[in-house]
Amino acid sequence: MKFSKRMDQFGEGIFSRLAQLRKERVQQGKPVIDLSIGAPNIPPAPHIIKALTEAAAQPKNYIYAISDQPSLLSAIAQWYKNRYGVSLDPETQICSLLGSQEGLSHIALTIIDPGDTVLVPDPCYPVFGDGPRLAGARLFFMPQKKENGYLIQLDEIPEDVARQAKLMVVSYPNNPTTAMAPDSFYEELIAFAKKYDIIVLHDNAYSELVFDGKTCGSFLRFPGAVDVGVEFNSLSKTYGLAGARAGFCLGNPQVVSRLKTLKSNMDYGMFLPIQQAAIAAVTGDQSCVEETRRAYELRRNLICDGFSSIGWPMEKPAATMFIWAKIPEGFSSSEAFVMELAEKTGVIVTPGSAFGPSGEGYVRLAMVQGEEGIQQAIKAVKESGILLR
Repeated sequence: MKFSKRMDQFGEGIFSRLAQLRKERVQQGKPVIDLSIGAPNIPPAPHIIKALTEAAAQPKNYIYAISDQPSLLSAIAQWYKNRYGVSLDPETQICSLLGSQEGLSHIALTIIDPGDTVLVPDPCYPVFGDGPRLAGARLFFMPQKKENGYLIQLDEIPEDVARQAKLMVVSYPNNPTTAMAPDSFYEELIAFAKKYDIIVLHDNAYSELVFDGKTCGSFLRFPGAVDVGVEFNSLSKTYGLAGARAGFCLGNPQVVSRLKTLKSNMDYGMFLPIQQAAIAAVTGDQSCVEETRRAYELRRNLICDGFSSIGWPMEKPAATMFIWAKIPEGFSSSEAFVMELAEKTGVIVTPGSAFGPSGEGYVRLAMVQGEEGIQQAIKAVKESGILLR
C-alpha cells in the first residue's frame, strides 16, 4: 500500500497519546485526574437540552440538512447584534461549522495553494497550523512571548514574509496562553492585513470565559475587520454543546461564500435537531452563560491558589478555561514533566511543546474538574514529592 506524503507531517497527536496514557492507568486500577483535554463538563441549560430532545423526537428531522436553516442564520445574526454589537447579513456573512475544529481544518483549502505562506501564532491550538499544513501551506510562526503579554508583534514579521502571506490565524482570548488583546492590537492587525492583502481568521471561542469583571467582544466590531477577514465562534464552551459540534464562520462575504462552497462538497450540514438547540442557546435565557463563567472562575481560583500554596506557582488567567503554567525546576522538558507527573500522581496535563516551539517549558491545565477533583489533584501532587526535585 502507498499513502499520501502529506501525512508524513503528522505523528500521533499529543491528545491521543494522553488519552492512551489515561486508558492504561484506568485499566491498571490506578487513579487518574485528567486536566489535559479542554472537554467542557458543564452541560447545556435545560431549555437547550429540551429544544434538542424535542427536535430529535421528530422523525422528519433525520433527513440531510443540506444547508443551514434560515431560522438558524437569523438567530446567529441576532445573537451577534445583541451580544457583540455587530450587524451581519444572515445569507451572505454566516456559515455553520460542524464545530470550529472542522472549520479550522478546512478553511485554508479555500484560500491558499500548495506552497503559499500562512502566519500562525506560536504557541497555538494545534489545528491552527495543521489545517493549513493539510492544504500544503508553508507556516511562519508568530511568537507570542510572555514579555509582550503573549501578544503577536506584527512589526517583527519580516517584510518579505508578510508580502508572501495569504492567510493569518489569530485568537484572543488565547489558547493556550490565556492572554487577551487590547483594542489597539486589533486596529493594528486590520491595518497590517490591508497593507499586505492578507486574510485574517480570528478564533473567538472564549469571549464569554473572561474573569474578574472584564469583558471581551468580537474582532468584527472594529472598522475594516469585515473587509479583511472572518471570525470563528463556537457554542461548545459558552453553552455546553461541545459534543454537538456547533460553530460558525462569520464576516467577509467572499470568504464565507468560498467556505460554503467547499462544505457543500464535503458534508450534508448540521443535524437539524442540533440547529434547533443552537437557536435555543443563542435566543433563550442567557443567565446560563454567566453561571458557566462563574463556575470556571471558581475553578481557576481553586487550581491556581491550591497549586501555588504547595510550591508550584501559577498565575491566574484573565480568560479561557485553561491555565498556562511554567514547569517546576529540575525538569528537562515539558513532556518529561508531564509523563513523570502522570506516573507519580495520576494528574494528566498537556505539555506546552504540543502547542508549538515557544510552548516548551510550560504546561496547560484545563479546568474540566469540579472542586473535588481539583482538591484531589492538588493533594496527589503535594504528596508525591515531585515538586521537591
